[in-house]
Amino acid sequence: MFYETSTNAHGLPHDPFKAIVTPRPIGWITAMSARGEVNLSPYSFFNAVSERPPMVAFSSAGKKDALSFIEETGEFVCSLATYDLRDKMNLTSAPLPRGENEMKHAGLEAAPSRLVKPPRVAEALAALECRWLQTVPLNPLGGGDPSYYLVIGQVVGVHIDDRYIVDGLVDTAAMRPIARSGYRDYFVATPETKFSITRPGG
Repeated sequence: MFYETSTNAHGLPHDPFKAIVTPRPIGWITAMSARGEVNLSPYSFFNAVSERPPMVAFSSAGKKDALSFIEETGEFVCSLATYDLRDKMNLTSAPLPRGENEMKHAGLEAAPSRLVKPPRVAEALAALECRWLQTVPLNPLGGGDPSYYLVIGQVVGVHIDDRYIVDGLVDTAAMRPIARSGYRDYFVATPETKFSITRPGG
């Protein structure tokens, strides 16, 4: 099949776009307002976008609390969403009133960060402390107001649970991180599905 996204006349019961661009890492973002309010939300449009210096980015549908808080204070934390935390991660996506703490709502513990003010998820096996660089409006072809905003941050601190450092390498698969697909679907990385390939030239 083929369809043009300008009309989305694919004839399917749900838009297949997000089922094709998959799996997508989950940015489990903690932000804090200037008043000290904490927001924790999962974002499925998330990824690392630079290594030197390390940077991550996520896009927000509209100017949600996380985006507003980050722009107020210039900091955020991304905690690793793993299989064991899948239900609590999902609870943090609830549309709570502004200023209500999703971390407490989901029964998660807050752990202090080292270099930024927003806390990380204490139960998370890894977390990235970030400082905000910029927000980019994702303007559509043909003009019109953006419906999504890309938030870019530089990673200034990294937390890793020491149990998952094996022979000097992070055993990512053992952490069982989860990633988003389309519809209600997720994927989980496991040691059984991991494989390695050496690029040409070493």
